[in-house]
Amino acid sequence: MSTKPDRQGNDITAAQLPNLESLRKFVVVAEELSFTRASRRLHVVQSGVSSAVAALERELGAVLFDRDRHTVALTDAGRALLPEARAALAAARGAAEAVAEVTTGLRGTLSIGMMISTGSADVPAALARFHATHPGVVVRLRVLPGGSAGLARAVADGTLDLAVLSVPGEPPPGLTVRQLAEEPLVLVCAPGHPLAQARAVTLDGLGGETFIDFPVGWGTRTILDRAFAAAGIDRQVTFEVAYYTTAADLVGNGLGIAFLPESAAAGFEGIAMVPVPSLSWQIHVATAAGRRPSAAARAFLGYLL
Repeated sequence: MSTKPDRQGNDITAAQLPNLESLRKFVVVAEELSFTRASRRLHVVQSGVSSAVAALERELGAVLFDRDRHTVALTDAGRALLPEARAALAAARGAAEAVAEVTTGLRGTLSIGMMISTGSADVPAALARFHATHPGVVVRLRVLPGGSAGLARAVADGTLDLAVLSVPGEPPPGLTVRQLAEEPLVLVCAPGHPLAQARAVTLDGLGGETFIDFPVGWGTRTILDRAFAAAGIDRQVTFEVAYYTTAADLVGNGLGIAFLPESAAAGFEGIAMVPVPSLSWQIHVATAAGRRPSAAARAFLGYLL
């Protein structure tokens, strides 16, 4: 029987390693933080999920969840196991997909995270070409409430295979990032605003304005927060919104000014668009640095890049 050393130098036999099905149930419970919801998602009885997790805890010699009648939470051991379990499941899936690719064509599931807008990076066109060539792959698109920061975390921890996001500056730890597109950020204001007729604006003259912006963690918000901080300007964000349409409606009604990607701003009527030198929005695709992308992810990246 094959063995490998654990961190203390002792041998771990293959029989002592957790099986993939137990790991899969553990990951789903960790994501749902509920054995009831996990059993529904897995389409198995709750007792089967509980038994699998209990068996996994015995095999590993550690409690993975703190649970009572109302709540389920990961322990320190559970949090340590979660990324490793996802990596093991991804590796097993990759092995199966590699065989399937040479026998029956590319199959499996591809989880992609996206921002609400990807600007000039035409992700839908890439998806259409990918699906036409690989119809056996199920694509799951997700837009996370945490914006680009949330997408980055989901890629790093294995929840997503890849994500189209905006990560200005140095990429977050654990990610491999490639730029897809770049476009200017422009200031938008009501047609009657004093800035509406300006040929261009700089940040220095905007300190007293009321701003409409997107939540902290979104790519454009990060760009602007850093730019204003570097300029030594303390700006007031009065309205936080989640959609370009909402931002444009508030701007058009004179409730403040905002910065939008040029391609988004050009699609709205009733607002004035003013160039802002040196401010630009970069769109990237991110994959996990420590894991080889699945066969489906590698194929899709070929179309996207």
